[in-house]
Amino acid sequence: MTRSSDDTLGQDLAAYLRRYPQEVTFGEEDPADVFDRYHTPDFVLTSDGLPLDRERLLAHVRSGRKRAAKISTSIREVLVEGNRAAARYVLTAIMRKGQVIPTEIFMFGSLAADGRLQSAVQVTRSVQNETNREPTAAP
Repeated sequence: MTRSSDDTLGQDLAAYLRRYPQEVTFGEEDPADVFDRYHTPDFVLTSDGLPLDRERLLAHVRSGRKRAAKISTSIREVLVEGNRAAARYVLTAIMRKGQVIPTEIFMFGSLAADGRLQSAVQVTRSVQNETNREPTAAP
């Protein structure tokens, strides 16, 4: 799939969160091409304190392509304001051996002028033994 000018993260972050994991893990395109469509060349994801550059992320993708059978994304919240993006979502991976791995992700990112992600920081937590519940607001 070729990204059009109307298909930027800044315009539809929820679509990116659903589409990118599918395209990079199960698509027919080279994962590097998919990665480059959505991220700037200098993109770094800091996940739970660990910085991952393009090469480390692509190595993770290659492993995931061998092990994952299905991935789904459940969006809880997204916000884009100028060049800033934030999201809370659950990414669930079903592995070829049957293991189900749901992970809640809190992501904060910066967008480049062309709408691609330039950097992101995320915190993750396993929600393996939790029901699908929303937090309640403080009184």
